[in-house]
Amino acid sequence: MNRRSDIGWPELIVGIILIIIGVVIMRQPVGVLTWIVILCGVLAILSGIGDIVLYVKMEHFTGFGPIVSLVTGILSVMAGFMLAAHPEAGNWGLAMILPIWIIAHCISRLSHLQYMKMHYGMTYYTISLILNILGLLVGILLIFRPMITIFSMGVLVGVFLIIEGVEFIFVGLDGRQYYR
Repeated sequence: MNRRSDIGWPELIVGIILIIIGVVIMRQPVGVLTWIVILCGVLAILSGIGDIVLYVKMEHFTGFGPIVSLVTGILSVMAGFMLAAHPEAGNWGLAMILPIWIIAHCISRLSHLQYMKMHYGMTYYTISLILNILGLLVGILLIFRPMITIFSMGVLVGVFLIIEGVEFIFVGLDGRQYYR
C-alpha cells in the first residue's frame, strides 16, 4: 500500500536551509554586504563574457554581430571588475535596491493574504499581516536612511531568511502544497 506523506518535504527542507543560512549570516553580519557585492561583480563579469562570446559567435556565423551585445558585454565586464575590486562602491547601490525589494516583497505578500487566510487560517494570516506591515515600515525607513541599510545589511538579510524559513516550514508541515 502506497501512503502519501502529509509533509511537504521540499518546503520543509528549503525552510531549514534558509534558517541555517540566516543564523550563519546573523553571527557574521559585517562582511555579508561585501560578499554580496563581490558575488554580483563576478556574476556581471560572467554575464559580460557571455555577451561578448554571443557577439563573436554571431559575427562568425552570420558575418555581423549584434553591437548591443558587444557593448553591454564590455560594460558588464568593466562594472563587474569595479564591483569585485572596490565592493564599497557597490554598497551604495545595494543600499538603494534592498529597500525597494523589501517593499515590493511585502506588498506582494499582503496582496494574497486573503488566499492564505482561507488556506491556512487566521493565525497565519495575522502573523503574516503583522510581519509584512513591519517589513513595509522597515523598507520605507531604509529608503530615507541608506546608511542604516549599509550597517545593518547582514542582520536584515539574516532575519529575513529566518522568517522566510519559518514560513516555509509552516507550509511544509501543513501538508498542503502552497505552490500549486
